[in-house]
Amino acid sequence: MQETISDKLEAGFTPHYLDVEDESHGHNVAEGAESHFKVVMASSIFEGMRAVKRHQQVYGALSDELAGSVHALALHLYTPEEWDEKGSAPKSPACLGGSKHDK
Repeated sequence: MQETISDKLEAGFTPHYLDVEDESHGHNVAEGAESHFKVVMASSIFEGMRAVKRHQQVYGALSDELAGSVHALALHLYTPEEWDEKGSAPKSPACLGGSKHDK
């Protein structure tokens, strides 16, 4: 699934930078599940777009995956200039869902 996501984003956005990370291991999912992903991408396609529109563009490109086995998708989307200034994306928080949540 990670490769499928990467391939679709490469084809649809011609990214300046792309990192797709499978974060499933940090969630309450079956062993070997590929269901939680973090995408960090910089693309000139995002020039002039607000964050919501950027997310909508990625959701559209990955609609089949989101309708299937992908449960969560953390998106950090930048223009090349924004990415060059930032140089990194925020770390994902620890999972608090399922049996990992303290009640």
